[in-house]
Amino acid sequence: MIHRYLHIFLFSLILLLASVTASHSQETPKAGEKFPPVTLPAPDNPAHREYLGLPEDGGETFSLSDIRAPVIIVEIFSMYCPHCQREAPALNKFYERLERTGGLRDKVKLIGIGAGNSAYEVEHFRKTYDIPFPLFPDGDFSIHKKVGEVRTPYFFGLKKTATGTVDVFFSELGGAKDAAEVLDELLKVAGLEEK
Repeated sequence: MIHRYLHIFLFSLILLLASVTASHSQETPKAGEKFPPVTLPAPDNPAHREYLGLPEDGGETFSLSDIRAPVIIVEIFSMYCPHCQREAPALNKFYERLERTGGLRDKVKLIGIGAGNSAYEVEHFRKTYDIPFPLFPDGDFSIHKKVGEVRTPYFFGLKKTATGTVDVFFSELGGAKDAAEVLDELLKVAGLEEK
């Protein structure tokens, strides 16, 4: 009899744990869905603040909807990810391409968010790979959890709406394909042409 109750108790406990785990895990945002609200520390670097269109005397944090561009490309990376390290030069070239192309410079902004990386680790990655675009730490994995704990590198293409939300139009894991190929595909899906 006790043995039977023990089985019922253990089965109930497993179901409870499964439901708690399921309710805390987030799905990865797909194309056509809203991107979860994200708060990032305002960059100390004045050039990065200017690049994002943030006021010099702005607050200590900002949201993606504060970025002054209709399209935002977010790379979820980790300084420990060998694919992220390998693809860093391709992202640098992509950034330079966006900056020198008049039709894209004001329309698209590129940022990176370091999953589980401290500010120190993000800065080390930036210096090691000479990253020119803004990178942000996510040391406590809070953003990483909001986007479904994706593997790295992961790319999101986001469009700002008139109502202030940020919608996903592209959501894809990098690493298997060359980063330049993924980023070209992202621009094509966004309907952005180089001029």
